[in-house]
Amino acid sequence: MGVGAVLVAPDGSRYALTQTLPGTGCNNEAELRAVTLALEALKARGAETVRVYSDNSIVVVQLGDVARPSAPPVARLDGLFDDARALAATFRRVEMVWIPRSRNAEADALARAALGVGPKQRKAKHMLR
Repeated sequence: MGVGAVLVAPDGSRYALTQTLPGTGCNNEAELRAVTLALEALKARGAETVRVYSDNSIVVVQLGDVARPSAPPVARLDGLFDDARALAATFRRVEMVWIPRSRNAEADALARAALGVGPKQRKAKHMLR
């Protein structure tokens, strides 16, 4: 599994995170692990308030609710969600925001790079006349 995240500070400075993780997992697990990696890096840098952008609606819903939401779609992810929630609770504020996949290309490219795979090629849009 490869994960990637881009940290952006209030002053606009950017820091890219990319990591190869052992084993395999689904896209939800990869996204959840990327969010956790980013939160850990932000905590280490002294961040107190965080806005997380993700193209994974399951992760956004599961981590964005104050009250514990329904069970995750894959039971084996329950502990990972619990760990991410506990980490998020150490910040003064964490806001989860869903974005379309097209706006998450930089983090996706970092995750793919961790696996030694090039960025996804954009599909050409054909116009009919």
